[in-house]
Amino acid sequence: MWVVARRRWIGYAVACEVVAVAVTVTGLVTGFGGPVRPVWFGALVAVGVAQAEMSRRIERLRRWMSGQTHINVTSVWYLSGAFLLPPAWVALLALVLYLHLWLRVWRNVRTRPAHRFAASTAWAMLSCFAASAVLTVGGLDNVGIDSWYGLGALVLAAAVFEVVNAGLVAAGIFLYTNSRSPADLIGTWEDNAFELATLCLGGLAALTLVWQPVLVVFVLPPLLLLHRYLLLKQQLQVAAVTDEKTGLLNTAGWHDLATREFTRARRRGQGSGFAVLMIDLDYFKRINDTYGHLTGDEVLAAVALAIERSVRQTDTVGRFGGEEFVVLLPATGGTHVLGVAERVRNTVGQLTVAVGGAVRISGLSVSVGVACYPDAGDTLDEVLRTADAALYRAKDAGRNRVSV
Repeated sequence: MWVVARRRWIGYAVACEVVAVAVTVTGLVTGFGGPVRPVWFGALVAVGVAQAEMSRRIERLRRWMSGQTHINVTSVWYLSGAFLLPPAWVALLALVLYLHLWLRVWRNVRTRPAHRFAASTAWAMLSCFAASAVLTVGGLDNVGIDSWYGLGALVLAAAVFEVVNAGLVAAGIFLYTNSRSPADLIGTWEDNAFELATLCLGGLAALTLVWQPVLVVFVLPPLLLLHRYLLLKQQLQVAAVTDEKTGLLNTAGWHDLATREFTRARRRGQGSGFAVLMIDLDYFKRINDTYGHLTGDEVLAAVALAIERSVRQTDTVGRFGGEEFVVLLPATGGTHVLGVAERVRNTVGQLTVAVGGAVRISGLSVSVGVACYPDAGDTLDEVLRTADAALYRAKDAGRNRVSV
């Protein structure tokens, strides 16, 4: 069933990409919406690129921490484009700005793989095209922006952009994750309030470009401030679920992600599952007693990094306290999970930790307990208990081994 869901998502994403390219090319060839105003297009590209460059570090950190899908501050320029440019050129604007973000920000961020970038770009292009096309078809594209009709046209363009974009993104998330949670599909109230704020700034940007283009620079400071606020909010959220000694998820953070994966696996039904590794660092008390607790903390951090490097980016590693770690492996089971567990054990066994330049600690080992859903239990807690029981069997059998 999971394979079928992935195929559905790929089909949906490819269809959106094909349609986005088709309507853009058709609009450019037919001149739908009237002639382009090169000055407006160039100005929007310039300010969009400038804003992205000024907030590049913030955006990279924000994407790295959460991979947030629902909030994209570049929509501030899309609304301006929907009012000032023909539909195909607004879609082209979205393509240019997304390509710049990919090259300068997202390409090396683990939460934004290429296939998701392509789909997001297509959704943005279609949303921009729809917002501008509604104004064109309704005869509102030539309405003066300094009139009540012009302000109404701005509101209409914003509403169409938001509805179309939210619908396309929600459908993509549903097909990708099979989640039915409103917060996952359309974002939280706070997400949508932030999006509304960026659209309002987009309206102000359109007004300034028409009345006094140089004043558009005054849109940038509040936009950057909103962006920084969003980063601060996410930093606080990350700090609440992060173990400060290892940088891994703490118990609460890991359990929250594991609960979501359990819900997805149960919804997918037969043929879907996940695996859990419970990992305990053997004889850790000896390290603390011999070298001190500060050295013990450095060893824990080194082991945590070794475990992370031994698993996939889609796997989730957490610290359960003390010297115990836990790994969630989505869509994994059977002999494959045993191979992952052995790789973790071997990687830690080859580890040498340099402490203070003079002390080098080696000969580390871990005991690993393995459990797979649904074979190990019908609930997440049962799977965790089964993995924990397997871990203690590994320790009772002499440590430095994997037990199922």
